[in-house]
Amino acid sequence: MPNRASRFWLSVLTAVLVAGLLSSCGFRRKKYENPISRDTMQPDKILFDKAIRDLERGRYDVARLTLQTLISTYDSSEFLAKAKLALADSWFREGGSAGYANAEAEYKDFILFYPMLEEAAEAQQKICMMRYRQMEKPDRDADQAMKADEECRALLAQFPNSKFAPQVQQLLRNIQEVLAEHEYRAGNFYFTKGSYVASANRLQGLTDHYPLYSKADESLWKLGESYTRLGARFTGNAAQAYSKIVQYYPLSPYAEDARKKLASLEQPIPDPDPVAMNRMKYELANREKPGMMSHFWGIFRKGPDVSTAAKSGAPANSLLRPTLPVSVPGETAGTVLGSDVTVSTVSDGGALDTLPDARQNPPPAEPAKQQPPSPPQPAR
Repeated sequence: MPNRASRFWLSVLTAVLVAGLLSSCGFRRKKYENPISRDTMQPDKILFDKAIRDLERGRYDVARLTLQTLISTYDSSEFLAKAKLALADSWFREGGSAGYANAEAEYKDFILFYPMLEEAAEAQQKICMMRYRQMEKPDRDADQAMKADEECRALLAQFPNSKFAPQVQQLLRNIQEVLAEHEYRAGNFYFTKGSYVASANRLQGLTDHYPLYSKADESLWKLGESYTRLGARFTGNAAQAYSKIVQYYPLSPYAEDARKKLASLEQPIPDPDPVAMNRMKYELANREKPGMMSHFWGIFRKGPDVSTAAKSGAPANSLLRPTLPVSVPGETAGTVLGSDVTVSTVSDGGALDTLPDARQNPPPAEPAKQQPPSPPQPAR
């Protein structure tokens, strides 16, 4: 009897393992999101349905071949837009760097040709998702994160009323958390090394551009410390950084120390902003708590950890641009660098009109050097 029971449970376990292997190997059918529900026997519809069946079963090459046949044969079909979207979706489902590159090109073509369709917003949302999935950690190249930021902002600009807008807005907060962390690590490196001009420059741009960053209060504190150590000339800048902590991050652990700093600098201490107070309470209540193994698995994770990203507030509507170093004298220090070139006519030439042209009087040529006399030749 025990042997029979053990054989029964062994067969059950074997069946479960086989089912898991079959599902992981792609035998499980994944339904397509945008099928054509109309029941018709039109040849273009038959081709579309066949491609979708292959797409759902992971036969992406066969599905793309069928869709290309539909597009080239029935160029005036009513299902042409659906076929182009399914062609892009096949690359999206296949994944990988090559699959994502082809999918992005196909989605952009779809948006270009069908900008008024409801699926255009979905195409842009998937472009945003592809860039989001390819993001690196904050200590690595931020190129994919910056591209993801641009694509997500493009959806909010082109399709603000789309059903994907709330999801993409949260993705944008996550992306900007990674970009801000990338900038913070650079500024903190300079701060630790004692290069306070460089740290103030990086942290100033960070705190101005990404106020939703989870370490914005810590960044402002180190910004104030950098300005303090640069001398009395930057006392106003330091006071401004400490004031932001007290006003916009009142629940921060640095808030009380910031008040003491302002008192020692004989600067006014602002009152906490009630909107900022409520936002911080919401963030603390809804912040994801890391699991017990999160630090261990983080070593093997390719993508960044965005558990500390903000869950509310409007994300920045542009990428962070470099600013002028704070050591540059004048009112332009700390402002965003521009690349605008202006051309204007000079009304008063000044020295150009009154003084003679130096090119008309070239300097005199140096006299030729005399060759030393040659020694006398001996007589023969």
